[in-house]
Amino acid sequence: MLLASGIIKGSFMKGYVGKLTRQARESSYKLARLSSAQKNKALKFMAAALLKNRDFILRENKKDLAAGRRKNLKESLIDRLALNEARLKQMSVSLGEVARLPEVVGKVISSSLRPNGIKIKKIRVPIGVVLVIFEARPNVVSDCAGLLFKTSNVGILRGGSASFYSNLAIQKVLNGALSAAGINFKAFFVVEKTSHKIAQELLRASENIDLVIPRGGEALIKKVVEVSNIPVIKHYKGVCHIFVDKTADIKKALKIAVNAKVQRPSVCNAVETILIHKDIAKKFLPLLKKEFDTNKVAIRADAKTAGIISGVKKAFESDWSTEYLDLVVSIKVVKDVDEAIRHINCYGSHHTESIITRNKKNAEHFLKEIDSACCFVNISTRFSDGYQFGLGAEIGISTDKLHARGPMGLEELTTYKWIATGNGQIRE
Repeated sequence: MLLASGIIKGSFMKGYVGKLTRQARESSYKLARLSSAQKNKALKFMAAALLKNRDFILRENKKDLAAGRRKNLKESLIDRLALNEARLKQMSVSLGEVARLPEVVGKVISSSLRPNGIKIKKIRVPIGVVLVIFEARPNVVSDCAGLLFKTSNVGILRGGSASFYSNLAIQKVLNGALSAAGINFKAFFVVEKTSHKIAQELLRASENIDLVIPRGGEALIKKVVEVSNIPVIKHYKGVCHIFVDKTADIKKALKIAVNAKVQRPSVCNAVETILIHKDIAKKFLPLLKKEFDTNKVAIRADAKTAGIISGVKKAFESDWSTEYLDLVVSIKVVKDVDEAIRHINCYGSHHTESIITRNKKNAEHFLKEIDSACCFVNISTRFSDGYQFGLGAEIGISTDKLHARGPMGLEELTTYKWIATGNGQIRE
């Protein structure tokens, strides 16, 4: 567990965090002065540096992988931790995409002219200093650093000990790229101490940190919310659903279901429960079982599903709200779209849900009544992702309903302020 309970004591810990957060605050004021052209140039340098220094980064990542295997970490966690040529290339591409996105800082949200001649504008501005607490995925460092830099926010990135060497390597490479681009101050900070007390103190440093974004499992996020006195953007878990309607194209539905579960089962937008309309179940379930058997997916089934296919385990009540993050899936037969909606709204985590159907009315009904951040029609839940949404990358996914919801990109990393311009007006 990343965080420990209890009161923080010790001037050393307090001194480290105090110095770090004050430096971050000072950097935020410097970063706010950079032009869009300066930021985009630096982002392109950062993207190129990841590929130029791939051997160094992958060598450091191997240290983390070896340590993880010595600790007998689950293969799903090892997968989250692992970097390779393809993932580094994607990290680089993401930074390049962020550089090409339109500038949002300074964008006018609304404007008006008052009867007394005062001009009022509402504009986007950086949030300031953002603390990101994450676990094993080292790509979070580059994704978050890029998005925060683009929006003139300074990031304090606190990763888990499992990705310690990888995080420091990526930080070194990206900081070198910033220097090469003419940025003479630190624009983001990777916390180089793994003490639980450091994480706690950071979560209470509200004088210099404006927002916390935890990225990790449910236990981590709950602990962050419990400890923090800073606003937290969060999603506790990703219990994502696919509903296969009676009019679904079976070939497409099979392809989507397998992709959503198998392509990368350890991530929050992988499907965990598949609901199947009773009128298509006898035809669809044997085909789905065959595909899942091929891909070594274990099935937790309700009674109706177990009556159609064999070799499955009984689903218990707890399975319907479980985020497996593994090659395990729950399957239930439902009588119609209304029962599917009720099940999802009851057991889901308000993350991502998809309906597979050729019935436009059912699709619209599903989209209107599902209470989740992302609702899809005829696509895999795996598309719930900032890069796939055209955001360049994402700093996290929120299932909250205030400020940000769903994949968080540039606009979600800004707040706003009011600007009023006059010519000597006074209030009477």
